[in-house]
Amino acid sequence: MVHRNIDYRLYLVTDRYDYSDDKFLAIIATACANGVTLVELREKSVSSRRYFELAVAVKQVTDRYGVPLIIDDRVDICLAVGADGVHVGDSDLPVDVVRQLIGPDRILGVSVKDTTRAKEALAQGADYFGTGAIYPTKTKVITKHTSLATLQAIAQEVPIPVNAIGGIKTHNITNLAGTGIAGVCVVSEIMQAADVASKVRQLRRAVEMLV
Repeated sequence: MVHRNIDYRLYLVTDRYDYSDDKFLAIIATACANGVTLVELREKSVSSRRYFELAVAVKQVTDRYGVPLIIDDRVDICLAVGADGVHVGDSDLPVDVVRQLIGPDRILGVSVKDTTRAKEALAQGADYFGTGAIYPTKTKVITKHTSLATLQAIAQEVPIPVNAIGGIKTHNITNLAGTGIAGVCVVSEIMQAADVASKVRQLRRAVEMLV
């Protein structure tokens, strides 16, 4: 388990859409400068070399702002670039195997949708959970709706941070009040914002009212 103080409040999950690399990195830099507390690089359909190159570039940005970098799915990329951690779901390597590979000091996040799975993953070495999709989302990841009641139940049942993910916007974030979450994971609301700096500050203020 990671014994350092990680701030899960405003967790950016990336999506490159059709941006150039420069634009993509600029969005991440602006987000980090304005209040994002964690960045997860998520790439679902690129080669290992491309994922590695993107991870190296993103890590230069996150390091500059002192923001931890999490790699989605790929333990090898996480280790290759010296990222702070990895986030896995049901179709990735088993949680206990990932923990063994990354060692005790890196952050291990797991996607969970019910308390049974959360307790299993906790026993296998998870540091935090991402739970959702709370609201409909258009990201490329296949999602299934998770109710606020389920989100709250998971947050109450486990002693580690739980973050809500899926369709979270400035207009619906207040609905998460009282669920016991540690923070929110945001994709399009930041990555597609017309004014990234302003949007991140707005989200940060909103999430600070919740947690």
